[in-house]
Amino acid sequence: MTELDRIDIEILEAVQHNNRLTTEELGQRVGLSATACQRRLKRLRTEGVIEADISIVAPKAVGRPVSMLVLVSLERERADIIDRFKASIRSTPEVMIGFYVTGDADFVLLITAKSMEDYEQFTRRFFYENHDIKGFKTMVVMDRVKAGFALPMDL
Repeated sequence: MTELDRIDIEILEAVQHNNRLTTEELGQRVGLSATACQRRLKRLRTEGVIEADISIVAPKAVGRPVSMLVLVSLERERADIIDRFKASIRSTPEVMIGFYVTGDADFVLLITAKSMEDYEQFTRRFFYENHDIKGFKTMVVMDRVKAGFALPMDL
């Protein structure tokens, strides 16, 4: 695991909230030159500390205003079934986030849809046609209160 120092933490804190900062702006915030910030950012990306640089898109702006949290239970907990379902999650664009979890369900998914009719078509294709799935429960999101991936940073 990468050893992070105070400056790495400050850089991570800043880019989690705005990854469009220039290296000059970032350097001013953390007390380094732009070149030194660039080197650190490259190292943090190469070592996998920064997994991705993304933009959070407003779902309504792109015609996908409906979101659901879905609890999925598999027929059996076998490695091949779990691996197959993980692969289907990764290859399905409507699944925004997928977690393999403990508890009453095996997976929790965040799914986006254009409408409830669109979601119903998705359920037929993704859930009902998959014989490895025992069942699923859908919770429709009424309001997205917070969206992001920022982690709290501790020194």
